[in-house]
Amino acid sequence: MILDQLDIDSPDTALFQTIPRSEHTISRRLISPRALKVLYRLHESGFRACLVGGGVRDLLLGLEPKDFDVVTDARPEEVRRLFRNCRLIGRRFRLAHIHFGNEIIEVATFRAQHDPDDEESGVELDEHGRIISDNVFGSIEDDALRRDFTVNALYYDIADFSVRDYASGMADLHAGVLRLIGEPEQRYREDPVRMLRAVRFMAKLGFRLAPETEAPIHELGHLLLQAPPARLFDELLKLFMGGQAVQCFELLRLFGLFRYLFPATDRCLRHEYYSTARHLLIHAFANTDQRIAEGRPITPAFLYATLLWGPLQSLLQQPAFQALPANDALQQACDELIRYQNRHTALPRRYALPMREIWALQNRFERRTGKRALAFMHHPRFRAAYDFLVLRAAAGEPVAELAEWWTMVQTLDDAARQRALLVNTDSPRQTKQLAASS
Repeated sequence: MILDQLDIDSPDTALFQTIPRSEHTISRRLISPRALKVLYRLHESGFRACLVGGGVRDLLLGLEPKDFDVVTDARPEEVRRLFRNCRLIGRRFRLAHIHFGNEIIEVATFRAQHDPDDEESGVELDEHGRIISDNVFGSIEDDALRRDFTVNALYYDIADFSVRDYASGMADLHAGVLRLIGEPEQRYREDPVRMLRAVRFMAKLGFRLAPETEAPIHELGHLLLQAPPARLFDELLKLFMGGQAVQCFELLRLFGLFRYLFPATDRCLRHEYYSTARHLLIHAFANTDQRIAEGRPITPAFLYATLLWGPLQSLLQQPAFQALPANDALQQACDELIRYQNRHTALPRRYALPMREIWALQNRFERRTGKRALAFMHHPRFRAAYDFLVLRAAAGEPVAELAEWWTMVQTLDDAARQRALLVNTDSPRQTKQLAASS
């Protein structure tokens, strides 16, 4: 293959091909008008401007891209001078974000290979070899060889509408192969999140990993412990909220990565809570994928409630928590579990609070009579808590009758619902009779 001959440290000798407009399927009609505006303004100002990465890859595969990323030889400060609606962000990678209402077009400057032994290269590495700052600018050829996978190193050039391939990406695209550019172990050490990206692209594209790209993952998963928890949270949202959550979950476990992201959950899967915990997660991920396919909303709070439910139940069984009143035990177990999980994948407070509410409300489903039960149905988090109860029932927890009862109650008109909740009708059969008579 071309990659076998490619000298990663010498981009001037890289073999590449140009695919003219007549030989590829990318049309400007399929590109965001705002991205085109950015490309044209850069080009007309004398800079080279290209689309790169997932947007180009997805267009070539006939998929609809979510984002259009632009690369250019203009420096970040030069981009900012061209666009009044531009903000510069980032320390590790200095980027320009150009705002068009709710749409942001990200513009990066071509970056070059770095010499890890050169202290003046402008690149900062930590003691594990992970890049923490990298703003060494270069040519488009340099930039291509710094990309992660060959299929992400394809450039759509606005100057002549051609696709530039510097790493045999088109061949791998047609073969359905994900292949890292460069020496795989070194690339994973530079950025351990690349292992999660490999999983995500496998699930999204249905591609397989090249053997040399897959092999190190089984040994290097521990490097994820060195990645910033906040960055891992962002990557998890892409894994589990992209429409292929079930496949991503199974692949994470196959490669031994899941235990570094959710260690407490992984222990549940491997030990006493295995069967129910796994069924709960599979049902939750399948439900998430279905909602995404139907264009319905999803929230990280619900996903995390599912992912951490097993560890929460295990904690509550510990003698220290068993000795406490139920509500105190729940709150203290939540505190301990969230502190522990935040060391691995950070959970922002705006999601942690509703997650705790979903958990806390599970006990309220046991109270099926009285005014408090009637008021419960108007709780702002009732629907999410109810959906969680239904998932628990589907996973095999002993709450099936409870879930069926609350499902039935919601089908009643107001008068019948009041009779069901204010009178002792605590079985689905009695509730069905009320529904029939209403």
